[in-house]
Amino acid sequence: MEKIAVYGSGTIGSCQATLIIGHGMPCTVIGHSEKGLERCRKAIAQNWDDLIAEGLATEANKEAALALLYVTNDPAALAEHTFIFEAVTEGADEKKAVYEAAAKYASADAIVASCSSSMDAEVLAKLSPCPERLLIAHPFQPVHMLPLVEVVRHERTEQSAIDRTLALLEQLHRQVVVLNRSVPGLLVNRFAQALFRESIYLIEQGVTTAADIDRAVKYAVGMRYASIGLLEYFDAVGFGLESTIAQNVYPDLCGTRELQKTVLDGLASGKTGQAAGQGLYDWSKKDSDDFRRRKQSPYFAGVKEWTMPG
Repeated sequence: MEKIAVYGSGTIGSCQATLIIGHGMPCTVIGHSEKGLERCRKAIAQNWDDLIAEGLATEANKEAALALLYVTNDPAALAEHTFIFEAVTEGADEKKAVYEAAAKYASADAIVASCSSSMDAEVLAKLSPCPERLLIAHPFQPVHMLPLVEVVRHERTEQSAIDRTLALLEQLHRQVVVLNRSVPGLLVNRFAQALFRESIYLIEQGVTTAADIDRAVKYAVGMRYASIGLLEYFDAVGFGLESTIAQNVYPDLCGTRELQKTVLDGLASGKTGQAAGQGLYDWSKKDSDDFRRRKQSPYFAGVKEWTMPG
């Protein structure tokens, strides 16, 4: 069994640690400040409290899981660890420091899996003393709940590193997609940005509202592809129909560089949405606990597969 560490004590790191200890596996979390470590501990405890509130875990599960957790600021705690999830900020200097610490302290055959969502795997490889055992394993928030992980290799990634990563992610009950090379945004963020760009464009054009766009996504787009895939659906209905729709729709999409620039400029200047600080919704009127629960609710059933301690 891999000896696992998470390097990074922020939101992604704390949720990744929740998932690991939730499967009865010990986990070391490496942070860089006492304040950050305290936030990490509180976030992990809150994750367990949410699961308990939904009847998906017990206080005994929580207690047993937290006993598997070791949180520290000392990189030397990576000693003998064989698998490291890197979850630090998206900066070359920060990531390079993690990769050098892993090479110095961790097991000689340790794999480093970056949680990066925006940096090219080839760029990350150049920052690592051991590029053959470095890859991207990009999760989605909330990391302990949403099952998909995008695994991305680069030119020098060894197949054994891919194989060990897939084996561990299977143990953690993750659904995995593998990219043979990096592209900006990987898969899911490319899909999301295409929807986001078109949504902002339609709002700016006065076609509809943010609330109605969200309603359309929740009760049509999301529901349609929840049980069957996007391409599986298109293949089933026939490309003839989709070709006709495409011919009518593509010319009017926010797809040209000029239209894209208009949307980006609006976002950068804060013109899109409501008053400054409110975005598209007035968050002062929203219940943060309700939002957190709704964000997690589609994935509650998956927690029943966990091999919880206790």
